[in-house]
Amino acid sequence: MSDWDKEVDILVIGSGAGGLMAALVGADNRADVLVVEKADKWGGTSATSGGGIWIPGSDVAKQAGFEDNLDDAFTYLRKLSADNVPDDNIRAYVDNAAPMLRWLMANTPVQYMAFPYPDYHAENPGGSAKGFRTHLPSPLDGKALGADIRTLRFASPAASLFGYLNWHFSETYELLYRQKGWMKNLVRNMAKYWLDLPFRLTSRKDRRLTLGNALAGGLRMALNCKGVPLWLETPLKELVREGDAVTGAVVEKGGKPYRIRARKGIVLAAGGFDKNQAMRADNAPLYPAARYSGGVTSNTGDSIVAGEAIGAGTMNMQSAWAAPVFYVPGEDRGRLCTVERALPGCIMVNQSGERFLNEAASYHVVGQQMARRQAEHGDADPCWMIFDHEYRHKFPMGPLYPLMPTAMHGKGVRSILKKGRSIEELAGRIGVDPARLSAAVSRFNAGAAKGEDPEFHRGEAAYDKMYGDFRHQPNPCLRPLDKGPFYAMPIYPGDIGTNGGLMTNARGQVVDGEGKAIPGLYAVGNNAASAMGESYPGAGVTLGPALTFGYVAARHMTGGNA
Repeated sequence: MSDWDKEVDILVIGSGAGGLMAALVGADNRADVLVVEKADKWGGTSATSGGGIWIPGSDVAKQAGFEDNLDDAFTYLRKLSADNVPDDNIRAYVDNAAPMLRWLMANTPVQYMAFPYPDYHAENPGGSAKGFRTHLPSPLDGKALGADIRTLRFASPAASLFGYLNWHFSETYELLYRQKGWMKNLVRNMAKYWLDLPFRLTSRKDRRLTLGNALAGGLRMALNCKGVPLWLETPLKELVREGDAVTGAVVEKGGKPYRIRARKGIVLAAGGFDKNQAMRADNAPLYPAARYSGGVTSNTGDSIVAGEAIGAGTMNMQSAWAAPVFYVPGEDRGRLCTVERALPGCIMVNQSGERFLNEAASYHVVGQQMARRQAEHGDADPCWMIFDHEYRHKFPMGPLYPLMPTAMHGKGVRSILKKGRSIEELAGRIGVDPARLSAAVSRFNAGAAKGEDPEFHRGEAAYDKMYGDFRHQPNPCLRPLDKGPFYAMPIYPGDIGTNGGLMTNARGQVVDGEGKAIPGLYAVGNNAASAMGESYPGAGVTLGPALTFGYVAARHMTGGNA
C-alpha cells in the first residue's frame, strides 16, 4: 500500500500507562513514535487509578529491606492465574518487572516507593504477607506539563476530593484514621489548590499530581522531552494487514480517514471493552452492567475488534477486574469500594438481609462473589452496606468524604444514603425484611464483640487487616453495630475494567488463534488478555503488567533484548 498519509516507526494506539511506556522506550531507542488517543483527554483509566504497580524483586524493595525471590513470585502468580495463560507470559512479567521499574525511575520524573501492602492471597505459596511487591508513585508538580495538563484526565472521584483535589495514599490514611496532623494536612492541601488561582482557573487541575495522575503525568513529561507527539480525538478505525504482517492503521483525524504506516510495529494500548454494553453482554455475562465499570467512557473495545478483524486470537473475554462499587446517579462510572468494607462497624447484606461473604476480602474477590450471587440468586444488585452512627462519624463511606456532611454533596449522593433510628426501621427504608436483617446483625454482633467472625472469618487474613483500624482490638476489622442511628448505602457488583482481550506472547506480540505471532502487532494493558487470568494477586497487577509489557514490546520491536 502506497497511499499513506504519514509514516512512523512505531504507532501507539491509546495513551494509558502501557502505551506511554511503549512510546517512551521506543523513542529512547531512536524510533520515530506517534501516540494517538480516541478521547479528548489523555491518560486513560491509568490516570484515574491509584497508580500502584505490583513488582517482584525491585531495587526499591531491597532498599526497604525486603529480599524477594522471583521463583516464589512466579509460583504465586502461576497458581492463581487461569490455566490457559502460558507460563512464558507469567515468567516474562516476573523477570522484566524490576528492570522495567529501574528504567522508568532512571529515565522519567516518575518515582516509586515499595509499600508494606500484603499480597491479596498472601497465605498461598509464594505470597508475601509483608508486602513490598506493591509500589506507589510519589507526587509530581504538574506545572512541568504546561498546557498538556489541561487535557490530562482528572483523577477518579473515588481517589480525590470532589474530583479536583488530589490525595497521596499516606494522606488518605491520615484522614481515614484521623492520625496526628490530619487536620493540618487537609487544610494545607485544600489551600494549595484554592489559592493557586492562576493555575486553577486556567486548568481546573490540582498542580500536585498524585497516584495515577503522577504516573501518567510523569510519562508524558518524559515523552515531551523526547518530542513524541500525542494526537487527541483520533480513534482507530481499522488495522492494515499486508500478507502475514500488520503494516499500518487507519485512524480518524479531523473527521476523515487518515492512513498511518508503522515501519516497526503498532502497539494496541487502548484499554478493554469496559463501556461497550453489547460486547459485555456477548462476552462477559457475569459482569453485564457497563455503567458500574470504573473504566473511562472511551474504553469500548475498538482495538480488540480491530485485532479480531485481521485474525488475532482472543482469550478470557468473560473476565473482568471485578469490584464492589458505589454508583452515584449522574456520574459516568462506578466508584471503587476498597477501604470501607474492612473497617469496624459495618457489614454488607444482600436484598434478603443476609451476609454472604467476608466484606474485608480483596475487592476482586468480593466483586466476583457479588456477581455470582446475583447470577445465581438475583439478590445482590445492589447489596447494602450497613453501618452505625459511630462509623458514620469516624470514617468516610464511599462518596461521603471526611468532614463533609451529606448536605455538602450533590443530590445524587444524598439520594443513595438511607437512615433509620433502628435496624428494623432502616430495613424498611431499603426494602429488606426487618426480621432477617435484625437477625443477621445480631449474629454478627455476637461474634464481633469477641473479635470473631465465625461465619466468614473477616479480619483473619493479612490483607483483611491491611485496611482495618489497628486502634481497635482484638480484631481491627470487627466491632458490633450497636450505636444508632443506622445507615445504608447501595453497593453494586461492578469492575475497574475488563481484562480479557487479544492473545499475546511473552514479547507482547499479538498472536492468532493457533498461537502464531502476527508480525508488526503488539498489545498491552487491558487491550491484551491479562497474564493474571481471572485472578487479582495483589495491588498493582493491572498497571504492573501494562508497564512491563509496554517496555518489553518496545524493546523487541526496536532490537532490544526482550
